[in-house]
Amino acid sequence: MKRSKADLIELERAREIVLECAAPLDTQQVALRGALGRYLAADVESAEPVPAFDNSAMDGFAVRAEDTRGARPGAPVSLSVVGESRAGLPAPVALGAGEAIGISTGAVLPAGADAVVRVEETRAEGTRVEVQVEVEAGCDIRRAGEDVEPGAPVLEAGTGIGPAELGVLASVGAAEVACRRRPRVAILTSGDELLEPGEAMRPGGVRNSNSFSIPALAEAAGAEATLGGSAPDELEATRAAIEPALDCDVAVLCGGVSVGRHDHVRQALADLGVEERFWGVALKPGKPTWFGTRGDTLVFGLPGNPVSAMVVFLLLVRPALVALAGGRPERRHTTARLAHDYEKQPGRTHAVRCRLELCEDGWRAHPFERQGSHILTSMLGADCLAIVPTASGSLRAGDDVEVELLSAVSRPTRIGPLA
Repeated sequence: MKRSKADLIELERAREIVLECAAPLDTQQVALRGALGRYLAADVESAEPVPAFDNSAMDGFAVRAEDTRGARPGAPVSLSVVGESRAGLPAPVALGAGEAIGISTGAVLPAGADAVVRVEETRAEGTRVEVQVEVEAGCDIRRAGEDVEPGAPVLEAGTGIGPAELGVLASVGAAEVACRRRPRVAILTSGDELLEPGEAMRPGGVRNSNSFSIPALAEAAGAEATLGGSAPDELEATRAAIEPALDCDVAVLCGGVSVGRHDHVRQALADLGVEERFWGVALKPGKPTWFGTRGDTLVFGLPGNPVSAMVVFLLLVRPALVALAGGRPERRHTTARLAHDYEKQPGRTHAVRCRLELCEDGWRAHPFERQGSHILTSMLGADCLAIVPTASGSLRAGDDVEVELLSAVSRPTRIGPLA
């Protein structure tokens, strides 16, 4: 059955339906070193102050500010050096009037001291030091809790854990964190024509690039991907190949969802009790996209064309994986100006592969010349998809266009226009 334009669902509505079905997975405790790319399932508060103690921001001497009054080059103040405070080895004595204690960056501020004089502003002579500047109380001191106070909220549930988040979690003493489980994704390709790399080419053969690009996209989105193999264009074999994939959180099926007589995926899914949520999206590339559910399992039928499969994965499957993993699947988008004309007829949203360039007047999107769904090399160097709405006609150079960023990051976020 061919889909009319009236039967096609808009991209944003398709995304809404997908996310309505993508409830966060169960929670597990994860050791901090294994938490990169995960999403927090609970808010994190600090159990201790950061820094844990008053410490020096510079190498130099801990002093009492009042003892430096009047000090200047040529007329220094001489103080008695009574000890040293090193990182990890605090000074064993308190500071008294007329005294100084050598101190390293990050070392504990000795009792009695209220300022630090930088080493380059002093001259040490035996057991005494000449201070050549006057300092105020608090000079070059990092206060306990200046970064994080004890009991303060640090990170919210739903935050993606990247390198900075790992560092902050370590700084507050979190040895492990509550995270949502990684989604388990089964990926299946279909088609009699498919050949793996290394297989001898035959007439009509097509290399199975989807079995490499789609699992890689799933892993980049934080999922655990397994490849379920390739099914021939035969109903019973397609059904047998799909059935075990439905035990995962997400099943992604590439090819076989269109209207040809050898496309059996939709019938196989119906036979297996998968409820169809939509079929056919007003999107180019990606029109024959299918989505359904069986229990808590999300099932995506992607077009077989390699660019279409990647584009639909990025626009619909990746947000679902983020939601399942406990993240906030917000779109990463901004506005750019087209660098070249783009010809289009109203009727479908176009996802145009582009390269972004930051210019003096903001972002500029350069559409690639070849936009065919079979031109997989058009994904090389693509920074974004320019989303040209269904009702829109052709665009001209200089027109503003919404762009969806393609780079995978640990924490999706909205990015505003940059000037």
